[in-house]
Amino acid sequence: MALVEPDFILSGVKRVISTDKAPAAIGPYSQAIQAGHFLYVSGQIPVNPVTGEVPGDIAAQAKQSLENLKAILEAAGYSLGNVVKTTIFAADINNFAAVNQVYAEYFAKDAPARSFVAVKDLPKGVGIEIEAVAWRE
Repeated sequence: MALVEPDFILSGVKRVISTDKAPAAIGPYSQAIQAGHFLYVSGQIPVNPVTGEVPGDIAAQAKQSLENLKAILEAAGYSLGNVVKTTIFAADINNFAAVNQVYAEYFAKDAPARSFVAVKDLPKGVGIEIEAVAWRE
């Protein structure tokens, strides 16, 4: 019996996604990579792409990170509805409830699988970073 690989592997498609509606990468990585049907979005910190500023409170930081994530998804032709997995990195586990409240506004129905991880530090001293994997046909 021959091994059949999924179309997204056979297609050999890998596309770099970049938009000025989200902060530019601050290192040697892409904002997102589309590989076949999947889109892998790098962790988004709460930097306003226009002003370069970071909001003060964690709810506003969560909202900005999700807006950055949304902008990258849209630049690739995806939407929040295509997200199948997110990972949230938080500098303080005590911010779980505040982040959850904002997150629920963006993923109100059929929320993706998710991990919420407390970490020691994040780039630029922010309180949150959110990455995602999305899928579409």
